[in-house]
Amino acid sequence: MSVDLIELWGTMGWFAKGVVYTLLAMSFFAITISLQRWWDLRKSRRETIKFTPKLSKALEAQDMAAAQAAVEKHHSSHLASAYKGVFSALRANVADGTLTPVEIAAAQRTVELNKLEQVARFRRGLGVLATVGSTAPFVGLLGTTMGVVTAFTGMADMGSGGLTAISAGIAEALITTAFGLLVAIPAVWFYNYFTNRVEMVGMEIDYGNKEFLNFMLVLESKLRGGK
Repeated sequence: MSVDLIELWGTMGWFAKGVVYTLLAMSFFAITISLQRWWDLRKSRRETIKFTPKLSKALEAQDMAAAQAAVEKHHSSHLASAYKGVFSALRANVADGTLTPVEIAAAQRTVELNKLEQVARFRRGLGVLATVGSTAPFVGLLGTTMGVVTAFTGMADMGSGGLTAISAGIAEALITTAFGLLVAIPAVWFYNYFTNRVEMVGMEIDYGNKEFLNFMLVLESKLRGGK
C-alpha cells in the first residue's frame, strides 16, 4: 500500500493548505539563514587561519604597521576584526617608546568592543531559527486540530464513522503534523550548531586577547627598560 501525496493534497481543505504554505515559508527562512551563517563562519575560519601567522610574525618584529595591514587584508576573519583600530592607535606609541599601561588598557577595551560586534554579526538571524524550531510544531498542531475537526464534520455530514467520512480530515491532520516536525527538527539542530560555533568564536577572540595582553605588557616593560 502506497501513500499518494498528490491525492492527499487534493483532499485537504484551504486551512490545512494554508498551514502547509506557512510551514514552507518558515522552512525557507530557516534554510536561508542557516546557509548564510554557515558561509560566513566558513569564510571567517579560512581567513583566520591565514591571518594568525601574519599577526604573530608582525608582533614578534614589533611591526605595528604590518599587523595593521594584516588586519585590513583579512577583515572577514573574526579574529582580525577583533583588532580593528588597535594597531593603528598603538603604532606611534611603540615607535617612540611611549607605550604605557593606559594605552594597553585602551587597546584591550577596543578588542572587547570589537568582540561584541563580531558575536552579534554571527548571531544575526539565529533568533529566527529558534522561533521556527519552537513554533513550527504548534503550527502543525493547529493544522492537526483542524483536520480532526474536519474528520468529525465529515462523520456528521455522512451520519457514519467510515473511512470515507473521515479520510479528508485524517489526511489534513497527518500531513500538517509531519510538515511541522520536518520544519522544526532541522531548525533546532541548526540553531544549536550555530550557537556553539558562535560561542567558539567568542572564546577564540578572548584567548587571542589574553595572549595579546601578555605580549603588550612584555613589550611595554622592554620599552620602559630601554629608556
